[in-house]
Amino acid sequence: MKVAFVFPGQGSQYAGMGREISRKFPVARAAFDEANAALDFPISRLCFEGPEEDLKLTENTQPAILTTSTALFRVLDEKGVRPDFVAGHSLGEYSALVAAGALKLGDAARLVHRRGRYMQEAVPVGAGAMAALLGLETAAVASVCERAAQGQVVSPANLNSPGQVVIAGNREAVERSVALAKDAGAKRAILLQVSAPFHCALLKPAEERLSVDLDRCSIADLRFPLVTNVDAATVRTGAEARRALKRQVSRPVRWQESIRRLLDEGVRTFVEVGPGKVLLGLIRSIDKSVTMLNVEDEKSVEFALSALL
Repeated sequence: MKVAFVFPGQGSQYAGMGREISRKFPVARAAFDEANAALDFPISRLCFEGPEEDLKLTENTQPAILTTSTALFRVLDEKGVRPDFVAGHSLGEYSALVAAGALKLGDAARLVHRRGRYMQEAVPVGAGAMAALLGLETAAVASVCERAAQGQVVSPANLNSPGQVVIAGNREAVERSVALAKDAGAKRAILLQVSAPFHCALLKPAEERLSVDLDRCSIADLRFPLVTNVDAATVRTGAEARRALKRQVSRPVRWQESIRRLLDEGVRTFVEVGPGKVLLGLIRSIDKSVTMLNVEDEKSVEFALSALL
């Protein structure tokens, strides 16, 4: 039975995440200390105490989730629980690469802190938007975006699961898409509360800036193969992972295809490592027959260890 560890992206953060496991497991506490030392502020305090308004800023959210996910992974790793494959949703791809030994936690924390800042600075606040379209297939969503664009940017950003696609782009174009999606039969079409329009062409300036940082960073070959967001393909080398991270910024997250790739590889157990259970919900809508576990606090860690050892 093959196991995949999947790592969450933005939207999973909450004040208090990681606090309990850092008190219980020294290896988890050490991960927070490592990230604190790499950054110019104590990310552990933000994770453990908030405030929520600071935690929601994308340049803080990204290293916070990365560090919490890594701390949880290290608890499992110390106990001898290791995956056959890893994958991560957007930001979570960095957590997956740290778990796979391709990135050092300190380097990854600095990268995603900058990644968050570059993303925010690429589009003026309020100029971009994202929306979730539920109940439409990908081809229908693409058609809606094409009709709504009218010279602006709007496109599928997260291809999450059957009937759940998130779009991103200029605010006016996204709003037009929401109206057209409802006319096209979407069950729901709702604007999301986000700080930037992630994974669309408006983020190209952020991609270019981050590419420079990625070229300067050491990325080793992986201990476990990674299924990438941008291609839904399996990679094993640091060079392949670097190219995927660069292209990921302004291109859609192909999550549904990534999970199907893992299923094709023989994975039947998925463990969400990090705050929240968002990814497990998406996986459940793709294949209800698989075993699904999450790891985000002491209780869920102990349950996962008993199930996997």
